[in-house]
Amino acid sequence: MTKIVDSLTEIYNNRFPSNTRSRRHEVWEVLCRDWFSRYIPPDARVLEVAAGFCEFSNNIKAAERIAVDLNPELPEFAAPGVKTFIHPAEALAEIIEPGSVDVVFLSNFLEHCRTHEQVLAVLRGVLTVLKPGGRLLLMGPNFKYCMKEYYDYFDHHLPLTENSVAEALRLVGFEIALNQARTLPFSFRGKLPSWPVLVRIYLKMPLLWRFFGAQFFIVAVKTD
Repeated sequence: MTKIVDSLTEIYNNRFPSNTRSRRHEVWEVLCRDWFSRYIPPDARVLEVAAGFCEFSNNIKAAERIAVDLNPELPEFAAPGVKTFIHPAEALAEIIEPGSVDVVFLSNFLEHCRTHEQVLAVLRGVLTVLKPGGRLLLMGPNFKYCMKEYYDYFDHHLPLTENSVAEALRLVGFEIALNQARTLPFSFRGKLPSWPVLVRIYLKMPLLWRFFGAQFFIVAVKTD
C-alpha cells in the first residue's frame, strides 16, 4: 500500500516544479532578511522542522543551521553549512540534544499531521530541544481565511486556525508571545504576484495583510 510519506519526492516535485524554485528562493531570501531575522540572534543555533526545500535554512543568518524532514532528497536542497537529518518531526530528541536550540522554525506543516495527537507530539518534541527562553516561529494556513482552497492539497488533513494552534502550544507548555491571524497569502500561486520586490513592499504594509493574508504567524516561547 502506498503511503504519502513514501511519495514525498513526487508530491513536492509536482507541486513545486524546478522552474519555480529560483523565484521561491528569492522570495524566501526577502522573508528571512526583512521579517524572520528580527527574531533570530546572529549567534543562534536554528532548527527548521519539516524543511522541505530548505528555503528558510538556506537564507537565514545564524551561527548554526539544522534542517529536518522526511524527504530523502533533503540533503540535495541544503546549502553548504546546513546540517540535515531525514527524521520524523515527532522524534526530534533522538537526533537533537534536548535544550540545545535557540530558535525552531516550523512552516506549513501541522496541517499535514493526521491527528491532533500527532500535532501535540511534534510540539512537545520542539519544546524538548529548545533552550529555556528559546523561541518557536510557527506559520501555517489559517482555515478561517482559506477554507475554499485549503483542501486543494491532497496531503492537508487538519483544519487549523491561529487560535487552535495557540491552544495546542499552551497545552504542551509554551507561552505565546505573538499571535497574528493573517500575514502571508495562502500560497505562492495566489492572487498576489510573488516578485521579491513586491513581497518586500507587502511585508512593510501590514494593512494589506488584512485583505490578502491567509497564514497565521505565532511566536511561542519556552519559559523554563
